[in-house]
Parts: sequence; C-alpha cells; structure tokens
Amino acid sequence: MEVATHMLRTGRRGALFEISMALRDVRLSIERIGLAWSLAWHDVVSRYRGSILGPFWITLSMGLMVLGIGLLYAQLFKISLHEFMPFVAIGIVCFGVITGMINEGCETFVRAAGMLSQTSLPMFTFVWRTVLRNLMNLAHHAVIIVAVLVIYGYWRTTNLPLAAVGLVLLVINAAWISTLAGIASARFRDVPQIVMSIMQFAIFMTPVFWRPSAFPDRHALLTFNPFYHMLEAVRAPLMGAAAPAHSYAILCMMGLLGWLLTFAVFTLTRRRIVHYL
Repeated sequence: MEVATHMLRTGRRGALFEISMALRDVRLSIERIGLAWSLAWHDVVSRYRGSILGPFWITLSMGLMVLGIGLLYAQLFKISLHEFMPFVAIGIVCFGVITGMINEGCETFVRAAGMLSQTSLPMFTFVWRTVLRNLMNLAHHAVIIVAVLVIYGYWRTTNLPLAAVGLVLLVINAAWISTLAGIASARFRDVPQIVMSIMQFAIFMTPVFWRPSAFPDRHALLTFNPFYHMLEAVRAPLMGAAAPAHSYAILCMMGLLGWLLTFAVFTLTRRRIVHYL
C-alpha cells in the first residue's frame, strides 16, 4: 500500500484526491515525529562530531557577538547596559532561530533528495526535521538568555508562560515560511541565495540592534515587519514587559493564513517535488 501510494504521486486524480493525499502526508509525518527528531539529532551530532564543545561553539560565538554589540551600541546610543544588553541578547538569539529555520528550510527537500526518491516517507517529516534541528540549537543558545536575565536581574519579573506563547507563535510562523522556501528551492535553485539576502537585509530593518522606541508608535517599519512581532512576542515577556496586543493578533493571523497558503502550495506541488530534485 505504501509503495502504491508513493507511485500515485505522479498521477493526477482531481483536487479532492490531491488534498486528501496532502493531509495524509501531514498526518503520517506527525505520527512519525520520532523519526524527524532522530534525523534532526543526527544532523546536530554529525555536524560537530570530533569537536570538544560541539554545538556550544556556536553558542560561544553568539555570546561574544552579544557582548561586543551590547557594549558598543550601548555606548553609541547612550543606553545603560542594564536595559540594552538583555534586549540585544534576546533579539540576536531569537532572530538567529528565525534566520536558521528559514535559511535551512531552503534545503529541506534538496538535502533529503536521496531518501525521498528511494522511500515513501512523508515529505513533511523533513519539514519537522528542519524545525526540530533549529529548536535544538535554540536550547543551546538559551544559555545566553538565561545568563543576561540573571546577571541584570530580569529573572524576577520574567513572564515565562507568556514568553512560551510568543515562542510558539514564532515557531509556527517561521515554520510555514521555511516550508514555502523549501518547496520553491526544490524547483528554483536560486531561491536560497535570494532568501539569504532577504534575511541579511531584514536583521537591520528589525529592532534587533536598535530599540523600537526610536520610531513613533505603529510606525510602518514596525507594523508591517513580521519579524518585529515575532521578536517582541518573546522578548517583551522575558524582560518583564507586555508585548503589544496587536502583535499577537498579527502573528495568529499570519500563522493561520500562512499555513493555509503553504498547504495549498504543497497540495499543488507534492507529486512534483521528487521530480524537481
């Protein structure tokens, strides 16, 4: 049955059939989430095999980046380290998760070309693989966030439940963007370079190194910047503040519409992805 289903990827059976097959792929991938976890774990372990610190090398590098930028920009903008260092640390770590998930999403299906062409594994298994791999990296980088919150005393006012809600919304939105990037990259191999350039530009247009208070409330650069809302939903609660209510509304709407669009695109391209590779 699995082999027959795999062979039907190249056949057109109508819109309802395509939707049912796409839903089946998602369902089977969730049932085999353990496989996605194992693949993600293998990616992390194999990347740092033979290394003494392993993935903590990236954490160390990011920590030095936070320290350097925090000290420099606090001096340039005349902001106290107590306010600016946690702001920059959380911003860099969270934006790193977004960037990693989207940039690596471009390789989601390309890297899995061999397995997709030789097995009938659900395609969404490799989407979850990318998401889980970046969440593992976040678990390492969380050391930086914990350190600055403790050192500067924000741990007393941190709202962890609300920050967890913000993190869930961040992952939900970054995941559908990552999936769309993966589908587009399977067809057009120039997409990864385009996506990488966009993310490099976005980090400077998003309040990661500068504070949103520099702009008037509801400024277009903030209101229409999805990455700002993703960051603020996590960063504000961790620093004992409340994220703007409209940020949660925007993220929920983005997540719903984004995943509907992603599922529609996946439904249309599911049987062609293997041939693209």
